[in-house]
Amino acid sequence: MPVTDHASTPRVIFLGGLGRSGTTLLERLLGESPGVTPLGEVVHLWARGVLAGESCGCGQPFAACAFWREVGERAFGGWSAGVAQRVLALRATVDRTRRIPRITHPDLAEYVESYSRIYTAAAQVSGARVVIDSSKHASLACCLAAGGLDVHVIQVVRDPRAVAHSWRRSVARPEDGAPMTRWGSLKTALHWNAQNLALDTLAGRGAHVLRVRYEDLLADPRATLTRLAARLGLDTAFPFLTGATARLGPAHTASGNPMRFTVGAVELARDDAWRSGLPRRHQRLVATLTRPLMSRYGYREAAA
Repeated sequence: MPVTDHASTPRVIFLGGLGRSGTTLLERLLGESPGVTPLGEVVHLWARGVLAGESCGCGQPFAACAFWREVGERAFGGWSAGVAQRVLALRATVDRTRRIPRITHPDLAEYVESYSRIYTAAAQVSGARVVIDSSKHASLACCLAAGGLDVHVIQVVRDPRAVAHSWRRSVARPEDGAPMTRWGSLKTALHWNAQNLALDTLAGRGAHVLRVRYEDLLADPRATLTRLAARLGLDTAFPFLTGATARLGPAHTASGNPMRFTVGAVELARDDAWRSGLPRRHQRLVATLTRPLMSRYGYREAAA
């Protein structure tokens, strides 16, 4: 895969954080802004879209989606198992959290090029000037920035006890009805720490990083979105937002939370089910393990 100049690559908004923190919701909201195209979790496009043929957010199988078919044609001359498998192999060696302190690798340029081609083709097909990648992984954000792409990272943070409760729940995948991955509270707390510490590291190394809390987004959607849009140079009108109700159109998101399939009116209500649904001993465990970052991000340890 020849490496090209990234000067023509559109601006990329990268949503980072641990899964179940509200990244898909924020992507859908920002994706309604003019000139912005949400792409879902591009990191999973290769395995879940190209190889497994899972559905696009528009409801069509990946191979049948006209948007992604044209993106593939422009980016790679068409999607192929060979291209997907090559990128997955590169990911296994290049895109690793342990490499964040010094993200250098002989194949970094080729790995970043595969993403650059997708971003550029998606912007061309949609006519957008900005694309959103909600891949979440701090290591991928680091690779993209180190590879020379114009990446603006939004670190999405949610109370780790709420995140732990969400990971413990049994949720069926809308694509096939199979259960989504579940984690215990200990694993969630450790991953919450790891991802957020890694994203904090990016901010300390000169990367463009903004932070938004899930709770603030749901408490005042318009104010939070206005602040983000102003910092990102996006339109701040939000005609799709009326009070706490957002009206969402279809989106061509390659992978992500089941909410990516939602179309129509959505009530933006904060989910605090963890307060009664997550056992007290789990709440204490998660709070103890994540205490330093909870305090940094403004969370109180005692449950309200």
